[in-house]
Amino acid sequence: MTPLPKKTERVAAHVFRKQPLFRWVYGGFLLLLGLSLWKTFHLKQDIHSHRSQGALVPVKLVSVTQKDFPIYLDGLGTVQAYNSVLVNARVSGQINEIRFREGQEVRQGEVLAVIDPRIYQAQYDQAVAKRQQDQAQLENARIILERNQKLLQRAVIDQQTFDTQKYLVAQLDAAVQADLANMEGQKTQLDYTQVIAPISGRTGVRQVDVGNLVTGNSAANVNGASSIVVINQIQPIYVSFTLPQQDIPQIREALIRNTALPVIVLDRNNQTVFSQGTLTVVDNQIDSTTATIRLKATFKNEDDKLWPGQFVNIRLLTEMLPKAMIVPEEAVQLGPNGSYVYTVSDAKKAVMRAVITGPSENGVTLITSGLRMGEKVVTEGQYRLQENTLVTTVPPNLADGKKYHKG
Repeated sequence: MTPLPKKTERVAAHVFRKQPLFRWVYGGFLLLLGLSLWKTFHLKQDIHSHRSQGALVPVKLVSVTQKDFPIYLDGLGTVQAYNSVLVNARVSGQINEIRFREGQEVRQGEVLAVIDPRIYQAQYDQAVAKRQQDQAQLENARIILERNQKLLQRAVIDQQTFDTQKYLVAQLDAAVQADLANMEGQKTQLDYTQVIAPISGRTGVRQVDVGNLVTGNSAANVNGASSIVVINQIQPIYVSFTLPQQDIPQIREALIRNTALPVIVLDRNNQTVFSQGTLTVVDNQIDSTTATIRLKATFKNEDDKLWPGQFVNIRLLTEMLPKAMIVPEEAVQLGPNGSYVYTVSDAKKAVMRAVITGPSENGVTLITSGLRMGEKVVTEGQYRLQENTLVTTVPPNLADGKKYHKG
């Protein structure tokens, strides 16, 4: 310890004589400083001695195993209705009835709304009456033609009179045919006063109410609504998603092996599986703006977990690798030269082993090279290891002070 200067000693002595409490504090400080230096010195000696003796690091070992390993392509998708129809009025008039509830399941052909039919009923009745009138004239003209046929044979009338009557019958017959066509047209207009469901599905929010005027075959009704209601078919249902263009060869090869590739739909957190379906559509061109290709998968959706417009995560299963080499995901570490794992030699020393890995799934990682079947890798305690560190195996709940959970 460096001696205090004489001037400092005289000041300290003066303080000690005048202030007894200060003497005690100062002495305690010197005592604590001495103890601290002593502990630091002995701790360094213990560490040096501990390292020289080769301290054992507790680790947990797990064997490399084989298992069928799935290869997925992941993407973001949007749920779409299998069929979606905007139900518009096809004739103009006032809505007399609304026969559906919002959100109701409807069947194809059910009446959804009724437009005031009176004017269309009157037009149809007029067409029926006109046909009956022309039909009566036709029947009369045919009777006269038959009579003129007999008179012509007896030379009572000339050929011109007969021909005139014959062409009159043809003219009236054409008029009756035109009346029939007009009747069909008026009957169709009358039928259009009953707005029916073109497909089976679930109705959305009603766009018009009873009493509103609608315009037939118009882009927008008088009140601004573009349709009476939207019907979406959600059983089955589509999910549209995109994948990078570099995945196209993998998808094409998978489709050659299996034309019905399985597709899994999960929530946005990748925690809950909503449904499982099959890939049904691969678009015929790549989107040049995003360098992605669009795909569609079909799902039965019997439990209605998928809803049009919903954002979901998609997993497309392209291949199932049989007897793939796998290790627990936590065994693989990432270093400056790539992925590696720790194995243990016969001398109970840690050995760093470079490996080439594939994807990880359900807590395990695919190993494509660098390990052999039956070898054991460190899954706990590896953060305390270096090359040739002496190790000892312990139960999984002791290494690193945590319990091992197999994925």
